[in-house]
Amino acid sequence: MAAPGDARRWQLLLLLLGLMHGASSVFVVKNGNGTACIMADFSATFLMNYDTKSGSKNLTLDLPPDAEVLNTSSCGKENTSDPSLMIAFGSGHTLTLNFTRNATRYGVQMLSFVYNLSDTDVFPNASSKGLKTVESTTDIRADIDKKYRCVSSNQIHMNNITMTLRDATIQAYLSSNNFSKEETHCKQDDISPTTAPPSPKPTTRPPPSPVPENPSVSKYNVSGNNGTCLLANMGIQLNITYEKNDNTTVTRVFNINPNDTKASGSCTSHSVVLELRGGVVTLLVFSFGMNASSSRFFLQEIQLNTTLPDAREPTFKAVNSSLRALQATVGNSYRCNAEESIQVTKVFSVNVFKVWVQAFKVEGDKFGSVEECQLDENNMLIPIAVGGALAGLVLVVLIAYLIGRKRSHAGYQTI
Repeated sequence: MAAPGDARRWQLLLLLLGLMHGASSVFVVKNGNGTACIMADFSATFLMNYDTKSGSKNLTLDLPPDAEVLNTSSCGKENTSDPSLMIAFGSGHTLTLNFTRNATRYGVQMLSFVYNLSDTDVFPNASSKGLKTVESTTDIRADIDKKYRCVSSNQIHMNNITMTLRDATIQAYLSSNNFSKEETHCKQDDISPTTAPPSPKPTTRPPPSPVPENPSVSKYNVSGNNGTCLLANMGIQLNITYEKNDNTTVTRVFNINPNDTKASGSCTSHSVVLELRGGVVTLLVFSFGMNASSSRFFLQEIQLNTTLPDAREPTFKAVNSSLRALQATVGNSYRCNAEESIQVTKVFSVNVFKVWVQAFKVEGDKFGSVEECQLDENNMLIPIAVGGALAGLVLVVLIAYLIGRKRSHAGYQTI
């Protein structure tokens, strides 16, 4: 992963990719009869980070116009295998889109990218060689017999690689040899209807789902070759807003139960990663970065993969790699007794309770000096302010009493 000190450069590169990117290419997969079953027209750019002997290095790689569809691509076989589009380019780099469908919709269930670190033109001075594979689920979905259309940029995060799709038209399970005229737009385009929707009929609003109690606070440790790199005590609660099968929108709250959750992680000099699996989540990741110039650590990324059985789109995925939460000086710990809410995306947030965390430099497996959160400091100021106001009021009353008493004695002086 990229060094946190390079975070601004990384974000700037993502922004520049919106202006400079590879040309759009059309890819077609045909069956044995020569009939197209998959068509895809898009441009793609990969923002990557790899290790060299002199340190970590960032690069951008465009999907070139001469990229080719491999013969290993497939239209799939009913009840046996699913369709897949495999695109090869450069010296051993491969992008694969694996499709699945149900009765009404289809989509890219899994996207994988294989890159060749032995390609010295792309990865000069790479400290390791050979093929590396990264993959991720996607939100690329459309109705059957409609093409998926997304003009906006769509970023797909795969470990140390961010792939950006642009101006994408994708369709699988084709009923003809060309894209369908009808299309399903991506959420990023946020297409508004051209006609006003009919007035909804009055319905009885279903009762809100009960809000669970505060989650149990658990201790999470991550260790590497040089010892412990993360100490964390916290209760974790997920807030997810999604559309149900009946087209109603709900917000559900899920507590992470430490008793049915398995924790793991990894440590490098630039990042500390805590991964939670099991229970209500398929994967929940907390990634901490470090600002070398200010010597401060912070929660940089939260990633969630889970399944919502009653959702229109059961597979739910969210990620934000530009967070700046739970910050403290390296060697110190961050603590907050108050509930903190971290907004990951518009439809997903994480609440942490009684959090106490320290990343990177941990001595003796014990928390260092505490840096309190602003919420706790504000809570401490309230009783101090109230106490000060009461003390001031008592002082005013006492002074008024003394002045009044002095004046009353003055009235009885002998003339």
